[in-house]
Amino acid sequence: MSACLVAVAVPVPSLGRLTYRVPADLPRPVVGARVTVPLGSRHLTGIVLAVDVGDEGHALKDVTAVLDTDAFLPPDVVALAVWVADYYLAGPGAALSVALPPHGLTGRTDAFKTARRLSVTPAGLDLLAADEAGTGALGPGGRALSDVQRQTLRAAASVPDGVSTAELETRGGSRSAVARLRAAGLLSVRTVRVERDPFVDGRHASVPAATSPRVLTDEQASAFDAMAAWLDAREFTPVLLHGVTGSGKTELYLRLAERARAAGRQALVLVPEIALTPQVAALFRSRFGDRVAIQHSALADGERHDQWHRIRAGEVDVVVGTRSAVFAPCARLGLIIVDEEHDSSYKQDETPRYHGRDVAVVRARTAGALVVLGSATPSLESYANARAGRYQLVRLARRVLDRPMADVRLVSMREEMAEAGGEVIVSRALREALQQRLDRREQAMILLNRRGYAAAMLCRQCGHSLECPQCSVSLAIHRRRSGPGASPDDRRHWAARCHYCNHARGVPSACPQCAAPYLEHVGIGTDRVEAELRAQFPDIRMARVDRDTVRRRGSLVRLLERFARRELDVLVGTQMIAKGHDFPDVTLVGVISADVGLGLADFRAAERTFQLLTQVAGRAGRGERRGEAIIQTLFPTHYSITLARTHDYEAFYDKEVAYRHAMRYPPQVAMVNVVVKGRTYDAAMQGAQDLAAAVRTEAGPAVTVMGPAPAPLARLRGDYRAQFFLKGTHRPSMGQALRRALEAHPDLARRATLDVDPLTML
Repeated sequence: MSACLVAVAVPVPSLGRLTYRVPADLPRPVVGARVTVPLGSRHLTGIVLAVDVGDEGHALKDVTAVLDTDAFLPPDVVALAVWVADYYLAGPGAALSVALPPHGLTGRTDAFKTARRLSVTPAGLDLLAADEAGTGALGPGGRALSDVQRQTLRAAASVPDGVSTAELETRGGSRSAVARLRAAGLLSVRTVRVERDPFVDGRHASVPAATSPRVLTDEQASAFDAMAAWLDAREFTPVLLHGVTGSGKTELYLRLAERARAAGRQALVLVPEIALTPQVAALFRSRFGDRVAIQHSALADGERHDQWHRIRAGEVDVVVGTRSAVFAPCARLGLIIVDEEHDSSYKQDETPRYHGRDVAVVRARTAGALVVLGSATPSLESYANARAGRYQLVRLARRVLDRPMADVRLVSMREEMAEAGGEVIVSRALREALQQRLDRREQAMILLNRRGYAAAMLCRQCGHSLECPQCSVSLAIHRRRSGPGASPDDRRHWAARCHYCNHARGVPSACPQCAAPYLEHVGIGTDRVEAELRAQFPDIRMARVDRDTVRRRGSLVRLLERFARRELDVLVGTQMIAKGHDFPDVTLVGVISADVGLGLADFRAAERTFQLLTQVAGRAGRGERRGEAIIQTLFPTHYSITLARTHDYEAFYDKEVAYRHAMRYPPQVAMVNVVVKGRTYDAAMQGAQDLAAAVRTEAGPAVTVMGPAPAPLARLRGDYRAQFFLKGTHRPSMGQALRRALEAHPDLARRATLDVDPLTML
């Protein structure tokens, strides 16, 4: 066999595809196989991207080992990762790393968990039968079976597939008898693979009893019939399912998955947050049993490894996961669902900075699959695609059983503070409404999209605030101890923490700048809201949901289950509580500060505010009792807030898209955000200026380069940051210009971060 040349991606983010020679004495690899290759002084495991590539005209190094005779990573997933690398201006190794399971590139053969199981041999079974018949049974050494040996054989024989030594003892057997029984040929031991099942202990999902499909409303039935026809056609069809909160989108997802399954195809269901995965996975698990797998980063490595290999082996029909699950190795993909498609969590904030929703559309196109993007508040990009006819548009305008949308009240906090003569956290209207729910044994959810106790600590004398030494932000104030019985005024339990680099320090009793003892909290977080509510309602059963309270694996699932069992009256939380949850006894939703996102230097601020308020209001009144939402705001006339009050998406879209069009922002144009880092401010700005100038030279008049300027977050983790933006209508041209500019400035390539279709300007 003659040597061939292969293109290989290695797990080094900055590198492109590398070409190697496969010696004639090694097996010929296939696309998706793992190979070991030399890189400098190291040997790395990479993925084959292409075989029989052209000679690059210089001496090539040899592949040192071919680890797989078949594709480890399916070729269609390899092609998808290569597309992601190209579109999002990342190295193929970085994109492929997202698609691989844990230990995928280590070449380890011990990544699977194994266990030893004891079984009774045919001779042992004959001996047991003779013993039970009373015809005489000689055990080890030609002597009669002892009582311990007899019970051990019976315990091992009670399980057809064999028992572990631990199980043996619970069934009355004894480990001490095993060695003699094995030596006598009465017991055998074999090694079996043990699947680490994330559903076993309920940490990731409590699976309810199997449920029958619900009766569809006329509107649901019409929507299902249309989408089922597109699914049956086995052709790529993108659909935007615009359904108000509580309109029954999930039941349609379940039915479409069942239809795909009946046709021998698989369904991939994406959700934006790990917080939603257990609930959605439980619903699908109750309908389809163990033919459901989950994929998300909160799983232990072993669980994620085993779930990936179950999918790869075709042992599942439905995969539920967060954004990285879009790369799941589904060979028979017929349906992709992207729930809450508008959610910013689908965008990865590190290289490769891909958007799970958009990658899902590309994957569906390749697979000839139906892709359903579902949301009550679609992203402007998706709705623009639907209006332009690029996506099919299916609407669900009414809630199931014609339940009314929640009544929404706006409370002007300017008036509240004027009447109170100072800071007000919980308005009179919200306090009274919450008391009514507690009296009626109903439940409530309180949202504030900022965690911690306070946003900052400020000196009233000199104006100094506690700042992070590594990032250009104020340190947020957290309590080390919170909940019932914790005093919010005890500074010994406070800590000042950076939400970007996690730098932490104690809270001083005097200002570090002027030594004045006049330090006070500025701004509020979810911890402060919890403390305020506990002070006003001493007997309240309440829990908080934010990153500070749900860090332990499984803690979020347990907390949400307690709320579902009505062991809690109130959930206080960040945007984690606004998405997708269905608690029929929640009749009140309170929003502490609807304006918290409007002050950001981001053209998407109004869109995010409208989406968050509409979504959280949709958590109320999903059962038989009417819901109410009370929104506290300093800007009650802002269009994102007034239109969220009336759930009027169409009006919001028209107003927001007109603003975007006038300012030439997406979806009117495409954007790329380029951030250049430096150890000093001057180094960052000079680097950004040099790179921006190179891009202008390469791009030509079709691309607009804006900047550079200091980034809004001008210093992060010790590095200074400058940024510039590319705007245009042809992404390939923008990408090519950036790649050529970076090739001409390799020193800047290592300091630059490229974000295609950015969701944040920070």
